[in-house]
Amino acid sequence: MSKLVTQSVLKTIVKMAVPMLAGTFAINMYNLTNAWFVASLGTEPLAAISFTFPVVMLLMFVTRGLGSGAMTLVAHAIGGKDRGRAAVITTHTLILSVLFTVVISVLGIFTITPVFSLLGASGETLNLTADYMRIWYLGAVIMTLLMVVSDIIISTGNTKAVSLLMVGSTVLNVFFDMGLIFGMFGMPKMGIVGAALATIISQAVALVCAFYIIVKKLGLLDAGSLKLRPLFHSWAEILKFSIPGALGMILVPMSAAVITRLVADYGDAAVAAMGVAGRIEMFAFMIPMTVGMSLIPFVAQNYGAGRLDRIRQARKGAMIFALLYGVFIGLLFIIFAERMAGLFSTDRSVIDILCSYIYITCMGYGMLEVHRYAGFTMTGAHEPIQASALNIIRIAVLLVPLSLAGSVLFGLEGIFWGRFATDILAGLVGIHWSGRMLASKENICAMLRD
Repeated sequence: MSKLVTQSVLKTIVKMAVPMLAGTFAINMYNLTNAWFVASLGTEPLAAISFTFPVVMLLMFVTRGLGSGAMTLVAHAIGGKDRGRAAVITTHTLILSVLFTVVISVLGIFTITPVFSLLGASGETLNLTADYMRIWYLGAVIMTLLMVVSDIIISTGNTKAVSLLMVGSTVLNVFFDMGLIFGMFGMPKMGIVGAALATIISQAVALVCAFYIIVKKLGLLDAGSLKLRPLFHSWAEILKFSIPGALGMILVPMSAAVITRLVADYGDAAVAAMGVAGRIEMFAFMIPMTVGMSLIPFVAQNYGAGRLDRIRQARKGAMIFALLYGVFIGLLFIIFAERMAGLFSTDRSVIDILCSYIYITCMGYGMLEVHRYAGFTMTGAHEPIQASALNIIRIAVLLVPLSLAGSVLFGLEGIFWGRFATDILAGLVGIHWSGRMLASKENICAMLRD
């Protein structure tokens, strides 16, 4: 039987999360170094790459929906000792991911100008954004497959391999960033376009390694499962989990687009600051992210094995950890806000806006992670619709209305206060809802035993 359902809860989560620490650190450095290198080109290029953030997040979160659906099903199959089914799900998920990304990329290439104009980009900033996204869309299928394959590897409990992939990809990205943005190491000087190309090349190398792991090491590809009937059956099962998750996650980049449009009214400096803030926050969530990446496969395998007691214990411990860590990292950010901002820009306006954002929002980080952990618990326990509804409440009911109201009443800082209030309220809803969900499942299990 899998170690995820036999070892102590704390030991299992730690053994899964710790190897991911280097990987999550690397992937956050990935985003930070991209922003740092592009920032050296000036405020307009930094604003341009910041405008891309909502659109890039849109594909990432939809892909994450596919990945989390596959992760849940694969982990559940492994927990139920059905590795053959896990291989079939993996194979069919990869095919679905390729088809989806090709469609999105083609649509994206033909709608670059109207989409980013709608977000508020104009003039040279719009031209730079378009240059970046044309290259990015061409490599989107590589990035999508890498995310999905990584999620599937994590579902087996092999977090160390994914961590190594992330670290290696980040090192390559830094090398190609320096070469392709600035013309170092004999490479052509391509500016912001080089940043997009560097990402594609480094992730392509990581993808080759990831495929080697799932094919040769884990045996999770089944070439004999390509008949249409089982393929469509698997897609229906995958989409049953993925669509609710993706719909909930899509609201995140959609809300980011709304907020980017609100912030754009305050100038390129405000957009640039928010773009940097998003990347700094990813660094802030680095450690709790490793716990979150471990939570879905842990919950799914234990749900498959009928161990709801272990799920409840993991949920409670993870949420307490998130709250304590949130306070710790929030205090650090308050102390070092000015220095962090100075790493990314010499523009005083950008620095001031970024510091203001950090001072207002950082004490809500812990509750934001609590909200995410609640959703991961629901997804792993085969309640993707409830997880999606939880995300919808955070975005549609709280974040967007509060940000709009804050902007109207208090200007740019009002948007930041709207984000802070959202994180606190969403965390409270997540604690209550996920607790009720588990209690309901425990009652059902008790009735079946009787």
